Parts: sequence; C-alpha cells; structure tokens
Amino acid sequence: MSASHNPPFRAEIVGSFLRPDAIKQARDQHHEGTISHPQLHAIEDEEIRKVVAMQEAAGLKVATDGEFRRSTYSENFTTQGLTGVRSEHVGAGDWAYSDGKGGKRAARVPVVSAPIRWSGSANASDFAFLKSAVTTAMPKITLPGPCYIHYRSGRANISQDVYPDLTQFWADLASAYHAEMKALYDVGCRYLQLDETSLAKLGDPKIQTALAARGDDWRELIEVYTDAINAVVAGAPKDMHVAMHLCRGNQAGHWQAEGGYDLVAERLFKKVTITTYLMEFDTPRAGTFEPLRHLPDGKTVVLGLISSKVPQLEDRALVRKRIDEAATIVPLDQLALSAQCGFASSVPGNPLTAADQRAKLDLVVSLAQDVWG
Repeated sequence: MSASHNPPFRAEIVGSFLRPDAIKQARDQHHEGTISHPQLHAIEDEEIRKVVAMQEAAGLKVATDGEFRRSTYSENFTTQGLTGVRSEHVGAGDWAYSDGKGGKRAARVPVVSAPIRWSGSANASDFAFLKSAVTTAMPKITLPGPCYIHYRSGRANISQDVYPDLTQFWADLASAYHAEMKALYDVGCRYLQLDETSLAKLGDPKIQTALAARGDDWRELIEVYTDAINAVVAGAPKDMHVAMHLCRGNQAGHWQAEGGYDLVAERLFKKVTITTYLMEFDTPRAGTFEPLRHLPDGKTVVLGLISSKVPQLEDRALVRKRIDEAATIVPLDQLALSAQCGFASSVPGNPLTAADQRAKLDLVVSLAQDVWG
C-alpha cells in the first residue's frame, strides 16, 4: 500500500518562520497604541504575501503563513479560540526550556478555570487570507495538539469544580477541535497539522519523574493522549488531510526534553489514526530511526533532519546518508524530508537569520528532488 504524497509532500515544512522586523516593529507600535489593529493587520498581510512567495520560490509545494499573526504557535487556538483556558508564565522548573549551554527559559502553563467551549475561529480568516495568497503551493495551517493543555497543566491546574472527572474535559476539548476544523474546512482548508509536543517528551526520564511527582504515570498518559488525538481526528471532514508534528520543544533555540521515540512509537504509529507524522530527528537527542520499524504500510514519516534551532547548514551528504539509513527500516516511499521544527514557535524566533532559514529550505527541496525525483 503506497503512502500519500499530495499531501504530505516530499519536501515539507513544519509551519512557523522568522518574523520580519516589520512585523516585530508593528506589534510593538500596536502595543504602545501608536498604530491601530487594522494597520497592524495590513502590515501582517504584506509580510505574509512575501513569506508565501519565498516558500513558492524555494520550490515548496506547501506553504503556511509563517504563523505571522500569532505570538506563539498555540496562541490562536488554546487561549484565543477556547473559553475557560488562560496561560500563565512559570519559572525555570521541570517544564523549562534548555539550550546546549545550560541556559533556561520559562515555560507557560495553561490553567482551566471554566468549561472549555469553542469561541469562534481566528484561524479561519487567517487561512482564508493564506489561501488567497498562494499561487502554486497548497496552503497548510497548524493547530496545537490536544494534549498540550493537560501535559503542561496537570490535574492541579484543571479546576476540580469544573471537571471533577477528566473524561468530560477531554470530551469538551475534542468538541472544540471539531468546531474549529469545521470552520477551517468551510473556508477551504484541506491540509491541517496538529503540533503535538507532548508525546515525544514522554520518553525523557526527567519528564517521567516530573510527571510522577504531580501524580501522572507516563505509561497511562500514552493511552490517554493517543485516545485524545484519535477523538479529535475522528471529527475531521473526510477530505481534510490531518498530519501531526512531534518535537521536544522549540523556543528561541531551546528544547524541553530529550530521548528517542522508542517508548511511544508502537502506540504512536499503530494506534493513532493519523497517517502523516512530521518527526524531529536532527540531533542524537531524538534517538535513532529504530522506532520506525513500527510504522504500518500506508503511513508517512517526514524526517526532520534539518535543524531549525541553529544557523549552521547541514552537510548535504550526511543528510542523504541519514535518509538512506532510515530507508533500511521503512520503505523510501514512506519517507519525506523537512526541518525538525518551525523556525520561530514564538515571535523572538530561533537564533538564525532569514538567509540561514532560506538556505535550509533550499537544502530540503533540492535533497527531496535528488532522493524522490
């Protein structure tokens, strides 16, 4: 059984791009009250047209709006599209982001204080504009995965009064996703990506210990989280392709977890009803390709072999060698290529330049052409 490749495409992208200075300046001016929201929106429109043109010029057959209207990758749904959820900063504890030098960045923790309900879609109008801006590429939009809230918050930050039983929490959350997907579908969305940043982290012993300290068993969460993903996907329109991106955190070049996919791969590939997985594989922190042996026929893994966290351009021959290595475990037809994550999951972005970003996209596209034609 051949895997689909239209979408996903052999040369893929995760979603976010470095915010141009024009958008950063406009956001500051809007915050200060010196420009109006319509003025900010017009600047975003112009920069989105440019980033779409850049993706198409690079030869990509898929394009996003770079998440240019969002402050973080999760903002336009978790805290803006849902009632009952707010986001709070926390210190550099177990959920902090780390870098290679031991630096730390605080993480956000969602707090659920009222019933979760869909409150309308900012993403629908954003997608409609993206669809109008593309000329040759298929437009794709991203949503945070459904496990994000519980993984970050835990039982302690989900109101016992509102949700004495978490079964209803998960049911309400799935219903909100179904409404969001319907709104996106109605404006023409046929390619949706869930950014599921929780499952891959369950293989990190540090994360397992932190979960246990708050009363969560990571083994049980694998089942809970895969059930939640399937409940969301069950509500997608039949001709909407739903992909899932997995990573271990991406914040200004920092990450949140380490460890391979070994402990979650079987449930991830065999139980989850999604057929496309965009997976982080750029460093040893992500483990080996061995867990790909669980991938069933007809499913695709997009190998995230190009780092979006560092400016150095990967060695072409080495990346090709790693693709060939993965192809010894699963058929080459079931593989594609991308960067391991977005280039700017939040406004500050990762520590590389627009030129670095473009060079990495060019490498993805040209390698995909060499490997798959």
